[in-house]
Order: sequence, then C-alpha cells, then structure tokens
Amino acid sequence: MLLDTGFHQGASLHGFTPQADLRMLAILSQADTPLSLELLWQVCSSLQRLGYPVAVLDGTARETDDAPGLEHLLAAPSWQGSLAMGNGDASTSSLAVIPAAHGLVRLAERSAWNDGPVLQRLHPVFRAYALVVLYAPPETLAPILRGSATVPLILSGPGSSGVVQSYQQLKHMAVHAGVHCTVASVLPPGRRPTPEGKALQALQRCAERHLGTVLRTTTVRAASPQDIQRLALQLLENACTIGASNSMLPMNSTPEPAAHFVRSH
Repeated sequence: MLLDTGFHQGASLHGFTPQADLRMLAILSQADTPLSLELLWQVCSSLQRLGYPVAVLDGTARETDDAPGLEHLLAAPSWQGSLAMGNGDASTSSLAVIPAAHGLVRLAERSAWNDGPVLQRLHPVFRAYALVVLYAPPETLAPILRGSATVPLILSGPGSSGVVQSYQQLKHMAVHAGVHCTVASVLPPGRRPTPEGKALQALQRCAERHLGTVLRTTTVRAASPQDIQRLALQLLENACTIGASNSMLPMNSTPEPAAHFVRSH
C-alpha cells in the first residue's frame, strides 16, 4: 500500500489545528543479520495489529529520485501534515517503510550543530501515524537520540560475533548519545535458548564492568508470535514522545510536486 502524499489545499491549515503527540522508538541495525531484519518487520506488524499505525524510517535504505524518502520529505514543506495513510484498517494494511539513510544523516548533522530538537522535525510529516520507528546504525542514531528519553533496542544475532557487535553498539550509544539500550537475542527457529542465555549473561557482565550500567536483556524466538508481541509491548514502554510544539520544518518558497515516498513491506 502506498501512502497518499499529495499536497492538498487544506494542508497549510493543519499547522493551526491541535495535534496529538507522536511516539518514537529506535532499533539499531547490524550488518549481515537478515534474521534480525525479518524480526523488525514482524514486530512492527504486531504493533499495527495492536492498533498503532507504524511508519518505519529505514536508515539502511538510501533515498533516490526513483525511490524518494525522508530526505525529500524534510526538504518539502508542502507535505507537512499531508502524509496520510490510506483508508485501510491499521491492523490489516501493509507496513509503511520509508527510505531514510540520507534524511537521518541530515538530522544527525543538524543535531551536531545544536540546531534545536531535531526529532520534532518528524512530527509535521508523520503525525498521521501513532508510531515512528527509526532503524539505522548507531553512528547515525546517536546524535539524533542524544538527550531523548527513548531506550533503543539492539537485535543481537546468534553466536559470539553477535555479542561482540552488540557490545560495540552499546558502548557507542552510551558514549556518544548518553542513552542505555536493551538487547534482544534473536533465536532462529529450532535453536535452543541455553547457549544464547550464557552469551547474554556475558554481555551483561561486560556492560556492568566497563560501561557502569545494568543491561536489560531478553531472548526472542523468531518463530514465536508470543515472543514477538511481548517484544513489541516492551518497545512501546521504551518509546519516547515527540511533541507537536515548535515542530514546523523550514519553509521554502517553491512547492514540490506530489510523489510516492513509501514502499510497503
């Protein structure tokens, strides 16, 4: 399902109407972890079935002229408030996934310049949704999430390489964003949880010894709907809120033409 992003005559009036707050949660991407990526889609679909329309900003996918995304939305004030869902039920409609690699880097750069609360720039574009999910590497997310109340999620792959990469991401977010993360160990179908449980315990000890933090961890079976829904509810608890105040994007003089931004998953 594609989203209706066309500019309409009443779009400019949306800025003067009361706006609901937008929830935001962050999930750190890891290289070469297809199982974790599949779990991301399952968790977001579970959130939609719980009644939370979701927009995923995929920081691993680059915007292009053929596949525009967040970078284009941030540059085009004519789309403020006009990015709306279709008429389908949120529990049954396909997942909205927006290419966002360049757009999130742009927000990270503005945050490094101390250019105000950059997360609020997402509100006028995605206020038709209940929840926006940021999915990107820690190098991109750390500047954006600095000072926020969110608790990012790290989806750890199986084996020692997954533990090492998870610790590196934990350290990066603690040092450069000042936020603590939750780690979910993703078990492939049929894998017994005992080895991964030991790996998580080792990760907890490293986090406490070297980062001075008590790490929250969980184990998620990729083929378990119950585990996926439990993780979705935990993410809701760890989400932060993007308020509507002071959330207007910079205005340009020339309106942009309508385009399709969203790929469905």
